[in-house]
Amino acid sequence: MNAAQLLELITQGESARVEFKSSFQKEVVETLTAFANTQGGVVLVGVGDAGQTVGVGIQAETIQGWINQCKQATSPRIIPDVELVQLDDKTVAAVSIGEYPIKPVACKGRYYKRTGNANHQMTATEISDAHIKLINSSWDYHPDPEHALTSISVPKVQAFAEAVKLSATFDAVLDKFELVKGGRPTFACHLLFSKNDVFLSTIEAGRFASPTIIKDSITSRDTLVEQVQRIMDFMVKHTNKAYIITGNPKRTERWDYPMDALREIIINMIVHRDYRSANDSTIKVFDDRIEFFNPGTLLDGLTIEQIKTGNYKSHLRNKQVATIFRELDLIEKYGSGVRRVIDTFVAYGLPEPTFEVTQGGMAVTVFNNAAKETPLQPQHSDDLSDKMSGKMSGKMSGKMSGKMTEKVFTMLSDNPSATIPDLAAQIGVTTRTIDRALNKLQQEGRVGRVGPTHGGVWQILTQP
Repeated sequence: MNAAQLLELITQGESARVEFKSSFQKEVVETLTAFANTQGGVVLVGVGDAGQTVGVGIQAETIQGWINQCKQATSPRIIPDVELVQLDDKTVAAVSIGEYPIKPVACKGRYYKRTGNANHQMTATEISDAHIKLINSSWDYHPDPEHALTSISVPKVQAFAEAVKLSATFDAVLDKFELVKGGRPTFACHLLFSKNDVFLSTIEAGRFASPTIIKDSITSRDTLVEQVQRIMDFMVKHTNKAYIITGNPKRTERWDYPMDALREIIINMIVHRDYRSANDSTIKVFDDRIEFFNPGTLLDGLTIEQIKTGNYKSHLRNKQVATIFRELDLIEKYGSGVRRVIDTFVAYGLPEPTFEVTQGGMAVTVFNNAAKETPLQPQHSDDLSDKMSGKMSGKMSGKMSGKMTEKVFTMLSDNPSATIPDLAAQIGVTTRTIDRALNKLQQEGRVGRVGPTHGGVWQILTQP
């Protein structure tokens, strides 16, 4: 490193791979450890926090003393490179370390990682993940110390074998997929094939009438494959379905959400969840949206932007669970699920789902078109104002509904063969809104159908 390169580093400031220290102290070793556990980096000793060059005194044994401090304080031992650079007649020591192949590295029994321009002490989960990644394994491959093979359901294992067209005994199936270690089921085996409730897999799902009022709820502690269908049944129960009259003999069904995309989200939750977390997965179904929360943050420094592209290489948190789901064709290509969900929602004419890393997990929110049909209501602080607001809102809603009904009636008068999608597209509303207007007109005896129930044309029974 020459003076120009050093000056450029100082000008750029501290970052994920650069740290300034006015002298060599224990904090330098902690930073080198953090660098070794992430992407490597350099500590510029002799540069103050504000980027001013203060220089450092170097004696005959100084550099070797620093290296010895690093070796004695770290495990596994790290040996940094030290390069002296002259800048403005002062000496700056560039002490660097690359990403260490054996992770995590400890500094006096503590583990650090570099996040942004600061060092953070690693959590127990992060330390465990680093160890597991080192042996190219994952948590769910390890034996479950709390459950014996007698807790594993033979019928469930046999059903899996039949589904993947494998003719083998119970023991042979477990051996083939490495679902048993040292005579004990792995964590994945317990999650996938337990006879009893699996508390690690708990998913709380609720249908909310408001942020505080729950109309219906379930608690799923099923094994993971069963859980997919259990949660999807709840989604179907609490998702509206419209029948669209297109003029064809067979009516078309349209759900509030693309159900394949909801299923993809649920499978992603189950496969990628951090089952070591004390938090449960939750699903909240509202009138206009569904909110999903799943314990487990992004691994390998991935960002939301990267996973939305679908073009990245990910480290699976639960490799064994993912393998079984892949064998059952429940997942296709690793790392492409989020992109498929986004594309499916957009193609369905709905807003793009939102993805957020929050509170030790991932939050996903999907939206339907209900918000477009809900009139805005003014918010007031006192009870009397709230009551008045409700009355006003009801009147406004009634007027808007009446106007929509008259607009649909007028359009049918001009074009009796118009379909529901045609009317929705021309007015700029959803097909459900058109359905409500048509139902009202039929109840009032103003329009009727000529021809098949799901075809034919509209007949105007009374003139506008």
